[in-house]
Amino acid sequence: MSAIEFILAGMLAAATPYLLAALGELVVERAGVLNLGVEGLMALGAVLAFIVVYHGGGHLLGFVAAGLGSAVLSLVFAVVTLGFRANQVAAGLAIGILGQGLSALFGKTYESLTIRGLPKLAFPWLSEIPVIGGLFIQDVVVWLSLAAAFAIWAMFAYTKVGLVIRAIGENPKAAHAIGYSVITVRFAAIAFGGAMAGFAGAYAAVVYTPLWADGMIAGRGWIAIALVVFGTWLTGRIFLGACLFGAVSLMGLAAQATGLDLPSQLLASLPYLVTIIVLGIISADRRLLKLNGVASLGEPFER
Repeated sequence: MSAIEFILAGMLAAATPYLLAALGELVVERAGVLNLGVEGLMALGAVLAFIVVYHGGGHLLGFVAAGLGSAVLSLVFAVVTLGFRANQVAAGLAIGILGQGLSALFGKTYESLTIRGLPKLAFPWLSEIPVIGGLFIQDVVVWLSLAAAFAIWAMFAYTKVGLVIRAIGENPKAAHAIGYSVITVRFAAIAFGGAMAGFAGAYAAVVYTPLWADGMIAGRGWIAIALVVFGTWLTGRIFLGACLFGAVSLMGLAAQATGLDLPSQLLASLPYLVTIIVLGIISADRRLLKLNGVASLGEPFER
């Protein structure tokens, strides 16, 4: 297998944790809330899923536990920011630290233990195409994450629910004036974002690399937040960005396999370097950010 085939075959799987977490954060930010605790929510989801699967609960139950656990923790953030109108940046950072701490606590006795991952599903004929055939051999969670991306795009583009979320993010006072409950919608959006972050962590821990190691999320939550800005709050661009970061994360392994003599630390830092460069380029285009940005993002709502 060439380096290109290796990257293409693993790109979607590597992109899935980024995509799931970024889709959840997209919904949260579209509702006007900035949650910086994604890293901790992913870490908590990862350890809960691993514990459930390790004790024989199965992958489905593991994902359910991860989603519920991270959703509950995200609701703590919602109570603090929406109920007590605390600063969203500070509260998000606190929740992120709490999630990582709980992950380290719960996972201490499971360090370095392994479990069985999920089998891959191949599309007939498509998976046999030279070079790109590996794209069509993925596990079921990858295909479900692609379906989730399409569903969220359709929700914002064609449904009343998506329109209400966008209206509350743009002008919460006007949405409240015509009868929509801003606080309720934002609570629901935050819970959904927490559950998606939990699913992302679960995928990283029980499917992508089915073992437990403290700190295994390794900054994916921060990259997911950056992906929302990178995609200028548009689902399709977020998907492409997730694929880009997934491919970049595999370039280090591909380079080592081809014998390229580069420090391993430099190769491991490639996703973060790309994040900084891309955010710098996107931030320079103020017109694009203003066109697709969320007007009331991070601002507390008062009746």
